[in-house]
Parts: sequence; structure tokens; C-alpha cells
Amino acid sequence: MSGTVNTGPGGADTGVPNVTQTLDAGGPPTATQHEHPDSSNGLETTIVKSWKAPIGYAVFTLIALVLFVILGRDGTSTFSLSTDSDAIQLPDITVPARATGIVVTVLLLLITAAGFALVRANRRVPLWLTAILGVLFLVAFLTWVDAGASLPVQVPGLLVGTVSLSVPLIFGALGGVISERVGVVNVAIEGQLLGGAFVAAVVASITGLPVVGLVAAAVAGAVVSFVLAAFAIKYLVDQVIVGVVLNVLVIGLTNFLYSQVLSKNAELLNSPPRFDRINIPILSEIPIIGPTLFRQTIIVYLMYIAVAAVYFALFHTKWGLRVRAVGEHPQAADTVGIRVNPTRFWNVLLAGAITGLGGAYFTLGSVGAFNKEMTAGAGYIALAAVIFGQWDPIRATLAALLFGFASNLQNALGIIGSPVPSEFMLMLPYLLTIFAVAGLVGRSRGPAASGRPYIKS
Repeated sequence: MSGTVNTGPGGADTGVPNVTQTLDAGGPPTATQHEHPDSSNGLETTIVKSWKAPIGYAVFTLIALVLFVILGRDGTSTFSLSTDSDAIQLPDITVPARATGIVVTVLLLLITAAGFALVRANRRVPLWLTAILGVLFLVAFLTWVDAGASLPVQVPGLLVGTVSLSVPLIFGALGGVISERVGVVNVAIEGQLLGGAFVAAVVASITGLPVVGLVAAAVAGAVVSFVLAAFAIKYLVDQVIVGVVLNVLVIGLTNFLYSQVLSKNAELLNSPPRFDRINIPILSEIPIIGPTLFRQTIIVYLMYIAVAAVYFALFHTKWGLRVRAVGEHPQAADTVGIRVNPTRFWNVLLAGAITGLGGAYFTLGSVGAFNKEMTAGAGYIALAAVIFGQWDPIRATLAALLFGFASNLQNALGIIGSPVPSEFMLMLPYLLTIFAVAGLVGRSRGPAASGRPYIKS
């Protein structure tokens, strides 16, 4: 259960025993309950209720009732769990579509009731309950779509595509988490991704070395972040405005250079060698998990390391404590000797470098050449993942995977022959982003000083 403690004017520790502690119960307040001070610590506790999570559950349960019960489809659905190269071949799973839809709808109804009961009891709705609801709904939806289809649902292919589409989002989300944790709103993720993709393509094409292109992409992302940091920290320009302007600037600049330079010298400047896939012995042969996680390029393996490193460093090192202190209460951090603006400046550059690596994946790991606006709004979805993940590296990574899955789902359903209109499937990733930012899974509270310039008094 998360919370904030107001320890006195300006947040300083006044030593006054009667303070207020706000406990997040899953979203913005709709009702409050005041308790008497605890005799053990003297805290007067205010518990904040939010019905957003159970209401969101109810919406999905209602959709399930309409789709899987009222409009349920007869026939069977088949799920393929192995690829031809797996050492262990798992048999296909065939399930009855209508019966599966009914069972899942009942389970969703029980989860929704549990969500309402938890909030009524002033308890936070756990993240794992939301995850279970999402997985159940997804299984029922895929069963409903595939009912009577001649092609099975290729589970390994669906997951591999999800990871592939999520890599830039995860790098962007990690950069966004670091930047906003230190107090600078990073709307320029889109520009950092696009700049990294462009520079990686050019440098790798000239040198013939994808590793050099990867390093150049990190530098390009840091350069874009340098402009953001200079205007936001040094000249106190509104951080959101600077981020939007940088995105437009990078899009315009890369489009111009692509039209005037790259397209006329494609063989020399826009034919980068791509990283080969590296199969991890033994692990890559595990069904489902192996093809998804352990038959990847070096960029994806770097992503695994980056997620773990950012999480550990942010919450278990002195550096992370300083970063979070500067983002939450820069005045207090300054009081104990932390140089607030230099800390912000260098960490915004670090965030840009990490995001630039995600841009390199477009040209060195996926597409293989630079195209105009090839990031296609991935930076904004990564920013939504930061908010959805509540500024936590692990949660932001999971949110990015969710958005990547939604993007890949439209491709998979197009192959199967989905009864859902293709226009709706194209909208799905962005609809999911809107639902996520709206906070259906709970309250999103960013760092207290994020977006606020610090002027030393």
C-alpha cells in the first residue's frame, strides 16, 4: 500500500507527532475515511477510496457477457504452443468456444465482485488481480475469434511479435521513468527514438558495424535530451512545450535528410547491417518461452539488462536515492548537499541515451533501413506506459509489453480471419493507451516535483 506523509510545511520533518498519511487504495479519491491517531506512532490516517479499478473490471465483464455469451460463437478453437524448432513439442490445445466464453465470463464476474469488496474494505486492489482478469479476457477473446477457423492461434508467434514491437517502447519507458523521477517531464521520447533510429542507420551503413551504429544511437538520444535539459533546467522553459517542439523538430529534420540525402544515396547511407539473432543454448529450446525470450538480437538482451539495472539502481543504490529525492523534494535534497540541477541535467542525458538504444532497434534489429516517421508515435505510447506503470521500471515494462501485444494482435487476427472490423483493430493500441492513462487500474501519482523547475533560493 503506497502513501505520502505530510510532515509539515514544505514537507520538512518538523517532529510534530500529528501528521497526515494518505494511503492509495487504487485511484483518485471518491470517499475518505478518517481514523484516530495510532497510539504507536501518533499518525492520523486518511484512507482514500477509489472505485476506478472495480468499475473497469465491470466494464470488461459486461463486454465479455455481450461478446462471449450473448453473441457467443459455436465451434472449437485451436491454440498451437510449439514451433517446429522446439526441442520439446507440446500438443495443440482445442477448446469449445461457447463454453469457454461462459466460464471466463463467470470468472470475470467473480473478480469484479472481489474488486468491489476490496475497495469497500478500504484495501488496495492488487496488480495481480488485474493481470488475471486481463489474461482470462484475452483467452476468451482469442477463443471467440478463432471459433471455427481453419488456422490455429500461433501462441509463440503472437508472443515473439509482442516482444519485437515492445522493445522500443520499453527503452523509451525506461528513459521516461529516469527523466521524470529526477523531475523533468520527458515528452521528447518520440524525438529521441526517431533520432536514434536515423543516426544508427547512417553510422552503421557507413562503418558496416551495427555495434557502432548502436553506440551512435545512444549519443543521438542524449543530444536530443541535451536540448531538452538545457531549455527546461537552464532557461526554465515549460518542459512539455520543449518536448513537443523537439519531437516536431526531429521529425522535420529527419524527413528532410531522408528525402534529400538518404534516398539519393541509399546503398551508402541507408543500408545498415542488422544484428543477427543469438540463440541461448538450452533456454532457446524451451517451448513458448524459448522462442519469445531467448532467440533474440543483442539489443533485446541489452533491454533485459537495462530493465533490471534501472530497477536495482533506482531503488537500491545511493544514485537512485538521490534521483528520487531530487524529483520528489528538490529543496530538501539541496539542503542535504545534493546539487539538484546538475543531477537533473546528467540524468536527463542518461535517459535520452537509453531511449536512443530503442530507436536503434528499428533500423538495426527490425526494419533494416530508415523510413520517414518510422517510430509512428511509439514515443507517446512509451510515455503512456510510464504513467500506466506509475513511474516504476518493472511496471512500465509490463505496460509497454501490453501495448506491444495490442499492436501485434491486429496482425495475428488478420491472419486468422477475425470477425472484428480491421479498422477497430488498428484503433486497439491507442484505445488501450487511453484506458490506461485514464487510470482504470488505479491512481497514477507522479513525482511531486516533476515538471517544476528548481530555482535555488
